[in-house]
Amino acid sequence: MTATSQPHAAPQRTPKRAALASFMGSAVEYYDFFLFGTAAALIFPHVFFPSDSQASLVMSFATFGFAYIARPVGAVILGHFGDRIGRQRVLMFTLVMMGVSTFIIGCLPTFDTIGWLAPGLLVICRLMQGLSAAGEQAGASSLTLEHSPDNQRAFFTSWTLTGTQGGLILASLIMIPFMALPDDAKYSWGWRVPFWLSAVVVVVAYFIRRQLHETPQFTEAKEAGTIAKMPLIPLMRYEWRAVVRVILCAFIAAVSTVFANLALAYGDEVGLDSDITLWLVVVANVVALLTQPVFGKLADHIGRKPVFIYGAASSAVLMPFYMLSMSQDNHLITFALAVATFSFGYAAANAVWPSFYGEMFSTPVRFSGMAIGTQLGFLMAGFAPSIVTALGGVREGGWVVISIFTAVVCLIAAGAALTARETKDVPTAQLGRTSPEELKELVLN
Repeated sequence: MTATSQPHAAPQRTPKRAALASFMGSAVEYYDFFLFGTAAALIFPHVFFPSDSQASLVMSFATFGFAYIARPVGAVILGHFGDRIGRQRVLMFTLVMMGVSTFIIGCLPTFDTIGWLAPGLLVICRLMQGLSAAGEQAGASSLTLEHSPDNQRAFFTSWTLTGTQGGLILASLIMIPFMALPDDAKYSWGWRVPFWLSAVVVVVAYFIRRQLHETPQFTEAKEAGTIAKMPLIPLMRYEWRAVVRVILCAFIAAVSTVFANLALAYGDEVGLDSDITLWLVVVANVVALLTQPVFGKLADHIGRKPVFIYGAASSAVLMPFYMLSMSQDNHLITFALAVATFSFGYAAANAVWPSFYGEMFSTPVRFSGMAIGTQLGFLMAGFAPSIVTALGGVREGGWVVISIFTAVVCLIAAGAALTARETKDVPTAQLGRTSPEELKELVLN
């Protein structure tokens, strides 16, 4: 047989390499996002707005939320191309866009220099971050899921969200010494350095990700001619229920922004030093590096739904105890409750959602379905700090408002998860809508 007559080699699954690439991509995204969230709570009200009043804090948190407005738009665009030209190529684009926009934030002039143009430029950069993030996690989750063995999808995809912990830890460790600088240094050049250092993280992730091949599922679909021309049309026609379900489940992400961003402002209000609140985030995320893969393994054994619902319920129960402890003098109890709430509560839902959401969709629309569903749901997470602050959550006794808000979003997420089917035993090729008639319709559209 000649070389030209040999059949194409079957696409190879490389789950470990895919998990590493997804881990690094998520680390970059959340390094950048946590820098912005921390700065929105502690820095931006002083440098990008006209006063240090409560109104400046609300506006600062609103800039944090602007990325979540851009995310649904980016989800439609990047989801389309992710399902049309491939997961890996789109993920390279999102990585570079995130790094560039974050670096530019560190170069922006302040309100004292150019007035209201300063927060305007900040919003533009934040929108760029949002467009990038819209495709990053959905694409990374889709890529890792399609590279993974059928019986280990939850474990390998959990590393996508474990990367968020890596990014949060790195950002926190870098921010801590700069937050300890005298005010004149901190508010002039000190806060900028962590944003400039994002370029280093992006370069490392870029060289790891460029070595990764396209997924076997997408490659086989492309060779078979079963790539949807307009993924959004069949997605909304056949799998819209899954999109709605993912939107509501994704409300759970608000727990993360409450824990990592809003708590910084609340802790400052009740007299807890900012370096202590930053260390709370670091410690909880370090422990989550260990617990999230365990929750992923557990989801491969008992199912995605019970692990996700446990994560939502435990977050709702533990959050009031954690927030109340921040106004007390016993830091040891506060650290213990931070770890319990985040690392052993929210981490369960965080670890399992990449597989849980991704398995609701079939290959031709998976990227689009995950991206659109999650980004619309993440709007709640993006505006949670601003909403809760406006309701009085960042005041003495505001832990009640924060706790009620957390309980409501967790209840919505858990209720939506209950309506989903369990997919741990469904082969990857049979996920989502896979009947011959529906698949044909996907292609035609």
